Amino acid sequence: MDAVGFIGLGNIGAPMAGHLVDWPGGLVVCDVRPEACEPFVAKGARAVATPTEVAAEADVISVMVRDDAQVEEVVDGVLAAGRSGVVVAVHSTIAPETAERLAERAAPAGVAIVDAAVTGGPMGAAEGKLAVLVGGDDEAVDRCREPFGRWAGRVEHFGPVGSGTRAKLARNLVTYVSYVAVGEGLRLAEAAGVDLHRLGEVIRYSDALTGGPGSIAVRRTTAPLADDDPLRPPFVHGYELGEKDLHLALALADELDLDLPVTRLALGQLGAAFGIPS
Repeated sequence: MDAVGFIGLGNIGAPMAGHLVDWPGGLVVCDVRPEACEPFVAKGARAVATPTEVAAEADVISVMVRDDAQVEEVVDGVLAAGRSGVVVAVHSTIAPETAERLAERAAPAGVAIVDAAVTGGPMGAAEGKLAVLVGGDDEAVDRCREPFGRWAGRVEHFGPVGSGTRAKLARNLVTYVSYVAVGEGLRLAEAAGVDLHRLGEVIRYSDALTGGPGSIAVRRTTAPLADDDPLRPPFVHGYELGEKDLHLALALADELDLDLPVTRLALGQLGAAFGIPS
């Protein structure tokens, strides 16, 4: 059984690594803050000071640091260990090109880079239910599946190095653009005298039932729906309801002298989102 390493024990990295403390091959942890390693050492993990020391002992290494520059620094340290056969799984959200460049740099040393972005937040990490969006060659990804399974509920391999990160960026776009829509909806509700706390409860409750924005992410293409596509009737229905409701929301905003630019943009793009040509 390969030993595993974990570099970066922050808000999400620490609970991820927590699921690996009883890994049969042993866990090696590393963080710029030595105190972050102490809870893991107390449970039997070994703490080291540098990525090079991690790579001297661990065969599969998870990396959850802040940004591209820190990831590059970690990979440089791993390569300095001079061990071939090591797999480095980068969980940080970085540029896809960074993952590809690091993979090219590491390959001559016999080190495989896997971009394995995660989604699900600290809650998912604590519960061991994160989703992992993975890019890398099949052999390297297969070596990661079992340790990933300790802290993830879903592991999706999207293709070569860089594809996991590209998938994560698209996934995060859905999240953050939705946040903007929520902000605009709350401004409309506040202007209309609606209780925002109660409305928030309703939004979370109904999204849990319907699947929220992700409920329409069920197609294999963004091309217009064919006339005989079985999704066309429900999608046309959803589009027609949405168009009606957005018109009503904008009418209310006009009454309240409130500008809702995202809503107006959404109205114009709603058909395309459903695959229905305007």
